Amino acid sequence: MSEGTIQAGDTSPDKWAWVERTVWTDRMLEALENGVKGGIWYSLIDKVHRLGTLANAWQHVRRAGGAAGSDQQSLEQFEKQLDENLEKLSEELGTQKYRPRPIRRTYIDKPGSKEKRPLGIPSVRDRVVQTALKMVIEPIFEHMFMSNSYGFRPRKGCKDALRRVEGLLCKGYTWVVDTDLKSYFDSIPHNRLMEVMQEYIADSRVLGLIEGFLKQEILEDLQLWTPERGAPQGAVISPLLSNIYLHTVDKAMETAGYEMVRYADDFIILCKSRQEAESALAFVSELTRKLELILHAGKTSLVDSCQPGKGFDFLGYHFENGTRWPRKKSMKKFKDTIRAKTRRSNGRSMSVIIEDVNKTTKGWFEYFKHSHWTTFKPLDGWIRRRLRSILRSYNKGKGISRGMDNVRWPNQYFRELGYFSLYDAHRSLLQSSRG
Repeated sequence: MSEGTIQAGDTSPDKWAWVERTVWTDRMLEALENGVKGGIWYSLIDKVHRLGTLANAWQHVRRAGGAAGSDQQSLEQFEKQLDENLEKLSEELGTQKYRPRPIRRTYIDKPGSKEKRPLGIPSVRDRVVQTALKMVIEPIFEHMFMSNSYGFRPRKGCKDALRRVEGLLCKGYTWVVDTDLKSYFDSIPHNRLMEVMQEYIADSRVLGLIEGFLKQEILEDLQLWTPERGAPQGAVISPLLSNIYLHTVDKAMETAGYEMVRYADDFIILCKSRQEAESALAFVSELTRKLELILHAGKTSLVDSCQPGKGFDFLGYHFENGTRWPRKKSMKKFKDTIRAKTRRSNGRSMSVIIEDVNKTTKGWFEYFKHSHWTTFKPLDGWIRRRLRSILRSYNKGKGISRGMDNVRWPNQYFRELGYFSLYDAHRSLLQSSRG
């Protein structure tokens, strides 16, 4: 049987092209499509501790990079004795002697906030095991996930979610329930999550492995503690587990006829009237309460997105009155990055600076290129003004660019040095779409 004939009911021939084929054979995928007896999967641990699975998992971990965990073992150190390390992991998993090592807790900046976001860094060996585990169980859950969920899923992402939002807005779903789950990743109740897992997996060794990762000790400021709730942000398996737990919400909302678009713990509900939006909010509030989760009261509102001055933010964009543009936090993050690359005392040549700036602007444009046309020209002017200020400093001038600087160094000057113009790129995009 070829890959293209695995899924009898699927119109897409490469639906399962992303799965690890050394784990998921044609026969297993056919069973997944047709349904296994009782809907429960047995005997999965042998696929997790198989050396081939662990070796493929290591390749994923190495490509992803990352720092050492609490055991201080780096990727390079693990790789120096790769065969020995993988064989040891395989043996420990097969004999149920494997125990996760403590997660190293660190904190990273939270964009647009003074708060810090906790990040857990598992050891390299634990990242390998988690990746192998994910390879084995992800297709089981991916097969049941709803179409309204877009985050951390194969072949789905932010742009797909944004297209869905845009499509619903065009169809008249302009009343929006804009809400947020409070500290979702830290709030998932372990016992409730494990109950969900047991509905689909009966292999006690795999279930024990998942529970072990949920209860993995945290090393923070030389102190060890064990979490009672949550899935550590930074762990390979956590995004999948978070989607599994919210699947109940996804399914219930779709069954009830509500148009919800969810990306991980960030979601909105699009409705055609205020009354429908109020009902949707009440419905999802009750759902999350039953799951022992909390909607953030300070971030929950009903919005008529057709009204000027109103609108809502979702996945970096602000939607308002039939159009969209980068939200304030997205714009601030972009400008902060450009400021760091265009300090007047950086000492680099203008061509090198422009090359560095282009790395940011090209990536930013790729994501925000569907913003309203008025977004791009002012940003181009702001960036070139910063570049002219650098040229002033090269010529012993003081202060920011002003006066005749735009004549001394016209836009063409920067274009000849390779400057990527956001406005020109957007104009070309519009012309190609019309043509």
